[in-house]
Amino acid sequence: MTETPTTAPKTDPQPRSLELALAAARVAADNRGRDISVLDMRELTPEFDYFVISTGTSRRQLHAIADEIDDKLQKEMGDTRLAVEGYQASRWILLDYGSVVIHVFDDETRAYYAIDELWAEAGKVDLTDALPAPKQVE
Repeated sequence: MTETPTTAPKTDPQPRSLELALAAARVAADNRGRDISVLDMRELTPEFDYFVISTGTSRRQLHAIADEIDDKLQKEMGDTRLAVEGYQASRWILLDYGSVVIHVFDDETRAYYAIDELWAEAGKVDLTDALPAPKQVE
């Protein structure tokens, strides 16, 4: 009996969930979101892979960030949003894409809930090459 050689499964250098998280972070940055972070949650919970966290300065900006992320992830990338919470109140909008959960806060609500500190054990994804460099104020 001859054995058929097997090859090791190929590992995706950038999993789909990370691709979605980075796209959401870029959209937040393009819409002037601040303090953007992507937390790698894979070692902490089986429920999702990444958190994307961003802060906006107004209700209009929070809506713009959330709406543009929806457009990018659903229309351009073909993913499906499972749920949205907080859109009407507009202090903390949560977009659930299954493997990626996006949080868009106003300043006060982000400080109050301190999600970055609550999940401090999560690794932070380096966004240096993923986001545009901040504009210098002259």
